[in-house]
Amino acid sequence: MGPWSRHLLRPMAAALLGALLGALLGGLLAACASPEARPDPGQQARLLSASEPAPQPRDCPAELPAGSRCWGGQDQAGAFYLIAMPPEWRGVLVLHAHGGPELGAPKAERSVEDLKRWAIMVKAGYAWAGSSFRQGGVALRSAAEDTERLRQIFEQHVAKPRTTILHGQSWGAGVAAKAAELYAGPDAAKPAYDAVLLSNGVLGGGTRSYDFRLDLRVVYQALCANHPRPDEVQYPLWMGLPADASLTRADLADRAEACLGLRQPASQRTPEQQGRLKTLVDVIRVPESSLLSHLNWATWHFQDVVQKRSGGLSPWGNLGAQYRGSDDDAWLNAAVARYAADPRAVQRFGQDSDLSGRIGVPVLTVHGIHDPIAFVELETQFRHTMTAAGQGHRLVQVFTEDKDHSYLTDPIYPALMEALLAWQAAGGGSLNKPSPAGVAERCRVMVERFGAACRVRPGYQSAELETRVVKRQRP
Repeated sequence: MGPWSRHLLRPMAAALLGALLGALLGGLLAACASPEARPDPGQQARLLSASEPAPQPRDCPAELPAGSRCWGGQDQAGAFYLIAMPPEWRGVLVLHAHGGPELGAPKAERSVEDLKRWAIMVKAGYAWAGSSFRQGGVALRSAAEDTERLRQIFEQHVAKPRTTILHGQSWGAGVAAKAAELYAGPDAAKPAYDAVLLSNGVLGGGTRSYDFRLDLRVVYQALCANHPRPDEVQYPLWMGLPADASLTRADLADRAEACLGLRQPASQRTPEQQGRLKTLVDVIRVPESSLLSHLNWATWHFQDVVQKRSGGLSPWGNLGAQYRGSDDDAWLNAAVARYAADPRAVQRFGQDSDLSGRIGVPVLTVHGIHDPIAFVELETQFRHTMTAAGQGHRLVQVFTEDKDHSYLTDPIYPALMEALLAWQAAGGGSLNKPSPAGVAERCRVMVERFGAACRVRPGYQSAELETRVVKRQRP
């Protein structure tokens, strides 16, 4: 054990004791707290619809088909948005919730980038609308409200769709699921959305989906000891960064490079760098190509959550987690810092970022099996969530042999849309569910029109999340 390891272990006992005491107190407070009230969708929708100005004409991106029309604006809450109408509209609106999340102030460019990426929806004849959301950060409920506000702007000022599909990508899949719970729940007299499409979604809820990033921080620090460095202010790693920290992404990239050699070809890394990198990849089970991205999110997104969403307390912990896959697991498990999730933080963050599964309309998900950002096993957690809410019959999950996160292939999305629309038109019941094999066949037909390839794997079933992310104690 090196001197840096001993330096890390000295404060561990005190930190662990403090965390356990905090967890005990938080548990008592959480037990006394009243459950979260479920908002009335009709009342909340009326509050959101107050006199929004009409969107203004915009130039459409070149990626859209000739003859498309576009409008844009900024709603009264501060979110920018963009709307696109195809030359021949099929009466279907795709309301898009983007991934991320962004941490800075909203920018109009965000919606432009989203429309370019999802131009396939307009090419397939669907209207498309996307919001930048009014605030940066890991906040699902406000983003869901912004999405609903945009739906109302479209209906008030552009057209009345025959069918409205709510589409969420990545983190935005959680936003879309939250919006569906709020405005298309099983008790809604008139759901705001007719069906939901979720692609490569972060669907385990905030209090579970990011556990592995805390694991990444503690294992990285045990191996590299430079985030923070020994001569810097020490802080619990669940914090991401202290509020006044000046560390930049370039700084962190340099530190990761010094420890792991990520910028170097494997042949040019030192044996020490190769060993540390192999340990991180094998223990955390993320490819080296996405490791720095996850480290960034485990720094600045964690900072956002702790400073703005969880009352300065940790909604994540790793007590009881046993890390495996290194050359010396006993040493690694003794060296990593240990933290207890604070029940108050879990409750507070969970109220915003966890999902209830109470969705009263058809839900179709698609996920790349080899997604390096949002693990495919999150789909299993979402399936459990909807089943526990009594809505499992409204869910169909499709998987593809893809390793990209942000976008799969052009023909898969129109194929999914057609399957979802047919299911919804047939009543959305259990007997009318689309099958993964049926989606695969639709996708093959779409190749003739949109090119590219289809990689649907009909027989695949995602494993439990705890087969991918280490099991741990929970408050």
